[in-house]
Amino acid sequence: MNLRHTAHSNCVLALLAICFLLPSCRPVPAAPTPTVAPELNGNWVQVFFTDPAAPMAQTYTGGPDELLVDAIGKARLAVDVAAYSLNLWSVRDALIDAHRRGVVVRMVMESDDMDVSEVQELVDAGIPIVGDRREGLMHDKFVIIDRSEVWTGSMNFTVSGTYKDNNNLVRILSTQVAQDYTTRFDDMFAEDRFGPDAVANTPYPTLTVQGNLVEVLFSPADGVARRLLQLVNNAQESIDFLAYSFTSNDLGAALLRRADDGVAVRGVMDDGQVKTNQGTEYDPFLQAGLDVRLDGNTDGLMHDKVMIIDRRIVVTGSYNFTFSAETSNDENIVIFYDPGVAAQFLAEFQRIFEQAPPAYKVPSVQGE
Repeated sequence: MNLRHTAHSNCVLALLAICFLLPSCRPVPAAPTPTVAPELNGNWVQVFFTDPAAPMAQTYTGGPDELLVDAIGKARLAVDVAAYSLNLWSVRDALIDAHRRGVVVRMVMESDDMDVSEVQELVDAGIPIVGDRREGLMHDKFVIIDRSEVWTGSMNFTVSGTYKDNNNLVRILSTQVAQDYTTRFDDMFAEDRFGPDAVANTPYPTLTVQGNLVEVLFSPADGVARRLLQLVNNAQESIDFLAYSFTSNDLGAALLRRADDGVAVRGVMDDGQVKTNQGTEYDPFLQAGLDVRLDGNTDGLMHDKVMIIDRRIVVTGSYNFTFSAETSNDENIVIFYDPGVAAQFLAEFQRIFEQAPPAYKVPSVQGE
């Protein structure tokens, strides 16, 4: 090898070494398509239910709030909270403690529910809270922890919501689901986009977590009613629902059509809402012979908003089956395609269904 060739080779090697050391020279790998969320800490989803009849509920202990508080207590970076209402001392204390140890804590709330002492204590501690200041409701109930897990469901972060009402709380360990919820949270907290001002910008509306299909939708922007109608219309065997408020004529009619086609439809609705709501779907269901009952929770609300379809698909979240939930409120739902998750919700449905008294006719009020 001649000296000229050797010198040239050494020069090339030196340039390559310099480029490797300089970040600007390094080749940039193509970003992978984020279609499958990574596994985080074992089970990717955990489902919890309130139990108003439990002896510990009378002392306001042992509820799902304690699990949420434990998770907040382990937060290291950030906790974002979207709360329709909040007066749980346990959650208040956990948020203040997180803030004091340097975790970034942010909140959005329904403005009409901010005038309580627990919320004022959060403000006094230095936690920023943005109210919706809109006619529609900021009706979400979710918590995002460290951009890697989401707690959501029907449970308000209140004493009654946790210890007197029937509710569900779901923990999802997924960075992508967390990104979906963080995007919506930032729209409210930083961009002041609530209700009809919201935009459809969910990063991963459909994704898989550990091989299980999940959908995330926010109302009004994502057309939740349309998606629910598609799911109901595609039901083949059964539809079981828990509904705090059910006044959607379109969704009610779809359930009646599926029942006519032989799909088994059962439901439990909140007694107080049926007796006071205008345009409730309870009467049409009852008149059509559906096995739909009024709840037996005499001390609280049957506050779930759940559909279980064909024993394998579960819809849950803050979204009541109403016109306002679709058009003016801030709401969220998550759809699980997982027989294991469905089995847990079916067991809770059966428990509430069996506690409900026999169906009886309630005079309807025309209009909606």
